[in-house]
Amino acid sequence: MIGVRHIPVMAREVVDALQPRDGGRYLDGTFGAGGYTTAMLDRADCQVIAIDRDPDAIAAGKALAERYAPRLRLIEGRFGDMADLLSAEGVEDVDGVALDLGVSSMQFDQADRGFSFRASGPLDMRMEKNGQSAADLVNDADEVELADIIWRYGEERRSRRVARNIVEARRAKRIETTGELAEIVRRAVGPQGRDESDPATRTFQALRIAVNDELGELERGLAAAEQVLAPGGRFAIVSFHSLEDRAVKEFVRARAGRTPGPSRHAPPSAGGRVATLRDLSRKPVLPSDEEVAGNPRARSARLRVAEKLGAGDRA
Repeated sequence: MIGVRHIPVMAREVVDALQPRDGGRYLDGTFGAGGYTTAMLDRADCQVIAIDRDPDAIAAGKALAERYAPRLRLIEGRFGDMADLLSAEGVEDVDGVALDLGVSSMQFDQADRGFSFRASGPLDMRMEKNGQSAADLVNDADEVELADIIWRYGEERRSRRVARNIVEARRAKRIETTGELAEIVRRAVGPQGRDESDPATRTFQALRIAVNDELGELERGLAAAEQVLAPGGRFAIVSFHSLEDRAVKEFVRARAGRTPGPSRHAPPSAGGRVATLRDLSRKPVLPSDEEVAGNPRARSARLRVAEKLGAGDRA
């Protein structure tokens, strides 16, 4: 991991949204290479507690922790468990939470982690380096389950054909590498237009999400972030595909008391949910053209921000 250049996506917008202040305490739930963490620590004389489920990220971050000691603490774990992890550190609440969802640039760029098909490597995709790998899933799941995963998490229109081709290929030989899988998927999907992504992209996204339970982790992380925020604290969440962005949008909308109401012809219900968050970005914040030009991975990024309401702010 060391030596791989990492450019944090929308770091200025995330830090501007969180408004770190001297004496404040903030949580970076997806530490990675420390882009958001560094930006917050440089913006104010504050403390940051940084979490990452990838042991490589925590190991590589030790130098940064020494540089910013004692203002930075690193914790190996999942951001969905942030409430318990903070409690174990004796921390009750924080003034802001930053999340950069999905896989990091370092994970993508390391062929031996198996997240990318740009260079063939073992078909792994595990952020924590334990549990079921993508190879296990691809070789052991039945055709119906594979098709469902590829459709649900990758929104791949040819999911059934992809699953069928995977099952046919593994009858002859276990699928072990990203290169092998990518070729199987490309043959099933067929050529894309000049400006479209590689035909294997959606299937790889789907498998990665399934292997790491990313949407389940996001659901737990949103609830935990609301729980650990102090009144007036904010969370800033950057997502990279529609499934993530939709989950964040719907969570904030519900907690802000903006869930769709019943029909005007229906009898009134017995009260709605009390708002606990203020939605600060009814529409997602997008990266600037300059950022996308300098970092193409930012092109699909979407930032949403919400603020925890205090008891006196609630209707």
